[in-house]
Amino acid sequence: MTEPLASLLTALDLTDTGARTSEDIFTGPSQWMPLGRVFGGQVLAQSIMAATRTVDAERSIHSMHGYFLRPGDVNFPITFSVDRIHDGRSFSTRRTQAYQNGLPILSMIASFQTEDEGLEHQDAMPDGLPEPESLPSTASTLEDVQHPVAQYWASQRPFDMRHVSSPLYLSVEGDRVAHQAVWFRTLGDMPDDPGLHRAALAYASDYTIMESVLRRHGIAWATPGLKAASLDHAMWWHRPARVDEWLLYVQESPTASGGRGLSQGRIFTREGLLVASVAQEATIRLPHPED
Repeated sequence: MTEPLASLLTALDLTDTGARTSEDIFTGPSQWMPLGRVFGGQVLAQSIMAATRTVDAERSIHSMHGYFLRPGDVNFPITFSVDRIHDGRSFSTRRTQAYQNGLPILSMIASFQTEDEGLEHQDAMPDGLPEPESLPSTASTLEDVQHPVAQYWASQRPFDMRHVSSPLYLSVEGDRVAHQAVWFRTLGDMPDDPGLHRAALAYASDYTIMESVLRRHGIAWATPGLKAASLDHAMWWHRPARVDEWLLYVQESPTASGGRGLSQGRIFTREGLLVASVAQEATIRLPHPED
């Protein structure tokens, strides 16, 4: 197992404090990040794992809506408080609050469902895209860039990310369009725990979803003065999937205004099965010309 993947699994293995008042309390570590702010996908995934720990095993998360309230600090652990809002015959609802130093950094509500049968249909996966093996990895793209963020992206993230066209790390190549696609999978095998795979999928969903906004305006991550932060994140799990197998993340941005950009994404298995949908709004700011 790679060190980054081991770090992910450690972060998602929350500690149950044993405290039982009106809520369930868990704690988890913060993964190191070069700029000192906790990765939003990490807090999402941990909040999902905390909620999952309070639900019957036969019920799987099918939707979540979360708001990022404050940036997290990588130097401190995170406390997760889970409120068991409702348990019905088929669905369970949970609210998770993530805290550092007594202040909330994320508020999330999630719904879980017992597996059921019903109507079936889905959008088709885009065809004609290159296979992931034919595309360069982030590691090969950034390995020679001597910058802490570039080195972290190249060697310390637990997922292998491969842009179908070209990445936005240093520059934006090609047309300025509000859509893109990315292949991804973990850097190694994951345990056979469906709940863990769903949480890890949420973790990875936060990596590139904002890039459809940036690509539309020709903005690379390395743009001087760029300030971008996720405001909220919503996700729907449609079907089971393994994150240690290649998944295609198709993304688009329908609008940007008021210093905010909206991105939407769909995640497919290599065989074309639609397994999840994602939506996120982010604040994106560039320095004024006079700054």
